[in-house]
Amino acid sequence: MAVALASGIATARGSATRGAVGGCLRLVDAYRNGRSLAVLPDGPRGPRYIAKPGAVHLAKATGAPIYPLAYAASRAWRLKSWDRLIVPKPFARLRIEIGAPLSVPRDAPPEQLAGLRAELQTRLNEVSTSVEAYFPAVP
Repeated sequence: MAVALASGIATARGSATRGAVGGCLRLVDAYRNGRSLAVLPDGPRGPRYIAKPGAVHLAKATGAPIYPLAYAASRAWRLKSWDRLIVPKPFARLRIEIGAPLSVPRDAPPEQLAGLRAELQTRLNEVSTSVEAYFPAVP
């Protein structure tokens, strides 16, 4: 978070287990004030690579499309955290891919939101598989 703050990126904390409503409201307010949003869709405790419904609910509240994104590095440290986050090493080559946007209608009923969460999962899997093919040797 310190890197984000030093770069001028604002953060809003919240998860399904702590501060969900407050975090979502801060993000909606930031979006309405012209800020771009970024959400880690697999939550603070995982399981990793499984999108939770929060990003879809946020897109419904704001009307903003969701752009699935993944990255890989030619050389990286892999953290021993629940999500196995990779941190690129100096001078590593990076590959970033952004998938097709997913729109969430503001009037979407709960059953449609579940389907959209599944579609987001599919799109995230696609960009992750594609980008990881560039640097398959990172453990």
